Amino acid sequence: MHHHHNPDHTRRRIMLGALGAIGGASVLGCVGQDGGSDSSTATTSTSSTTTSSNLSGCVLIPEETQGPYPLNLSANAAYFRQDITEGKSGTPLRLKLTLLNFGSKCAPVSNARVDIWHCDKDGVYSGYNQPGANTVGQTFCRGIQLSDTNGQVSFTTIYPGWYAGRITHIHFQVFLNNGLVATSQIAFPDVITQAVYNTSLYLAKGQNTSVRSFAADIVFADGTQYQMCSIATNSATGGFDAELTVGIYA
Repeated sequence: MHHHHNPDHTRRRIMLGALGAIGGASVLGCVGQDGGSDSSTATTSTSSTTTSSNLSGCVLIPEETQGPYPLNLSANAAYFRQDITEGKSGTPLRLKLTLLNFGSKCAPVSNARVDIWHCDKDGVYSGYNQPGANTVGQTFCRGIQLSDTNGQVSFTTIYPGWYAGRITHIHFQVFLNNGLVATSQIAFPDVITQAVYNTSLYLAKGQNTSVRSFAADIVFADGTQYQMCSIATNSATGGFDAELTVGIYA
């Protein structure tokens, strides 16, 4: 492992910052996942490797950029909702996040506010004027839930499409007592993503030609181990159920 990570980290943030708001990742608890020779990806110390073997899957969620399209909808109770599709078509996706307190033997974290957002099947975000679409005033594929006594939140949505420069992902933030405690992104297995993008609803846009691998993605290049959802088919919806365990300091 590289131990000169402080200057590397600074250089990497500056380098990624120059690429715009898509941004880079400052990684906690994600050790040994960098792709190899480029020392600027090895920004973590080796001292935290012990956390990765925890059987409960309780590892601090890697911290990522919130990206260019965040919206804070928390002032409006209507957006505290499970179903965030707003009529958007796409492969059904049910998403469950389980919040565990890294600082307290991985106990479930209840009553945390979790905001999620992602693009629609065509790679468009709600609420922004962006290349090819102006969705200012719209709120599709965005929602908020409060975690239950098991530390869980669930959302009903569609499988995200893709847009130039990024691999498929869902954004989320976790708030406790109105304070932001985590900002990260959820990754999806390539084999599932490719299958979805071959279906009729996604076929017009097709496969992601802009980012062909996680190693080429500006956020996930340093590894997806703790952000890769587990996913299963749902015969009832004809779509998928995805789950991710999210370790936070609560």
